[in-house]
Amino acid sequence: MFELVLGTNNAKKLIELRLLLPEDQVQLTTLAEIPESIDVEETGDTFQANAALKATEQAKHLKRWVLAEDSGLTVNALKGQPGVMSARYAGTHGEDEANNDKLLRELEDVPDEKRDAHFNCYLCLSDPDGQVRLEENARCGGRIAHQRSGEAGFGYDPLFIIREYHRTFGELDLRVKRAISHRSRALRKFIPRLMRLIEQES
Repeated sequence: MFELVLGTNNAKKLIELRLLLPEDQVQLTTLAEIPESIDVEETGDTFQANAALKATEQAKHLKRWVLAEDSGLTVNALKGQPGVMSARYAGTHGEDEANNDKLLRELEDVPDEKRDAHFNCYLCLSDPDGQVRLEENARCGGRIAHQRSGEAGFGYDPLFIIREYHRTFGELDLRVKRAISHRSRALRKFIPRLMRLIEQES
C-alpha cells in the first residue's frame, strides 16, 4: 500500500481525490489527520510555485510522500487577478463571501463579453526528501456572473458560469462538476502517472 499525504485540510478535496484513486493501492491521509504537520507559507507568485512549496516543505518535514495543489481563479478583465490571491482576495484567507463580493465590485461595469475567466489547478508530488517527482495542471474556462447563483461547491463557484450548461458551478450537479472541473481534469492526467511511479517505487 502506497501512503500518500494530501497537503490540505480541505475535506471536499479529499473526497474528490478518493473517488479517483484506487483505494486498494493508495492510502490517503490529509494534514488534518497529522498533528505534526506544518503550515507552509504560500509565498510563490504562481500556482505552480505554491503547489511545489506546499508539497516539498511538508514532505521534508513529515518524511512522507506529499501531494499538494494550488488552484484559483484568473479573470481576463482583471489582468489575471485574483490569481494566487484567490483564497484571500478580500484580505482574509478562506472568506468566500467577502471574496465574491470584492470580485463583483471589481467587475461591476464590465459587460458579459469581457467577463471571461478560468479556474486553474496545479498539482505537485514530492518524495520524502523534498524532491519534486510529478507535476500536472489543467484549467476550466467560463464567465463571471453578475450575481451569485446556486448553493453547491465553495469559493467562487456561485459566480463561475460554465457556458455549455448556462449555469454556475454552484448550480451544477456535483457529478457534472467532477467531470469538467479544473481539479478533476488535472487529476485525470496526474493519476495514471502516479500509478506508474508507484509501480516503479514498489
